[in-house]
Order: sequence, then structure tokens, then C-alpha cells
Amino acid sequence: MNTIITSKEEILKHSRELLQKKGWNAINIRALATACHVSVGSIYNYFPSKAELVSETIASVWLEIFHQPDESFQTIEACVRWMFERMRYAQTAYPGFFTLHAFSFAKPEKSEGKKRMEETWTHMEASLCAILHSDPNIRPDAFNARLSEKQFAHVLFSLMMSAWLRHDFDPDVVLEIVRRTVY
Repeated sequence: MNTIITSKEEILKHSRELLQKKGWNAINIRALATACHVSVGSIYNYFPSKAELVSETIASVWLEIFHQPDESFQTIEACVRWMFERMRYAQTAYPGFFTLHAFSFAKPEKSEGKKRMEETWTHMEASLCAILHSDPNIRPDAFNARLSEKQFAHVLFSLMMSAWLRHDFDPDVVLEIVRRTVY
């Protein structure tokens, strides 16, 4: 047994590794305790249930995939390119993550995980809004009462999630829509 107290971040790192190597079914308290070389009770200190462990693992995967680099994006084009690159990375690092994740939370008993996913998506859309607001290339008349920055960010995000479901990691069509709509 590992006599050093394991941190929540370290446990989540091992959980992501299990997910990468063995898939969703490998994520459970006992397997994670074995991977961390700690007792089952040590895992329960941080995660009182498997549902909470899975929810936190999913949130940590989203964070790993889409944690923005230190420098902020100057344009929405740069951000969209980066997001598509990260989607491609996620498909390689966590095959089927998005599809399985989205469909697994369609069940009513998965409301906490669904809530975490929605929080993550809301945060991502807010980031898109902030970039749209500061992008110097956007026409002054691009947004109005009929098409706000928030609405356009939602459309962009929806297009990217749809592309991810289709395993289409080419940003060109979305970038062309950006250029024709707001530049």
C-alpha cells in the first residue's frame, strides 16, 4: 500500500489512465485503489460513490481536453482550430469518450454527471463568447438583436459537437461559416 496520502488530482490522473487503457467499465473504486496502490477506503475519502468518481473523472477529462493554453486566443478562428485539434486529440487519447459520455447521461439516474457536462459546455460557450467579443477581425455590424455573440457561440459549439460525434476533425467548414458570418 501507498503510505503517502494520495491527492484527489492523483486519483483522477489514475482514473483517466484506466479510462484510456481499459474503457468506461474499468472505472470503479476497487480498480482505482489498486492502480493508486492505496486502500479502497482512501478512494472513498475523496469519492463517496462510484457515480461521483465517474462524474469527477469525466470532468477531469473535459478539463484535460479543453484546458486553454496560457495565452488567450486573439481570434475566433484560432480558437476553433485549436478546439478541433483538441477534439482530434481526445478521439485518440480517449476513444469514444464523447459519444459514450453523451449517451450515458441520457438516463435519468445520471443527473449529476449530466449536470457536470452541462456546466462544462456552458463554460466553453462562455469562453467562445469572450473571444468573439474581443476578436479584432469581427465586423462592427456582425452582431445585433437577431444574432448575438452568445447565440453565435452556441451555434459554433453545436457545430463542433456535431462534428465530434461524426468523427470529423476538419475545421474548414466551421471556419468558413465564421468568415462569411462575422468577418
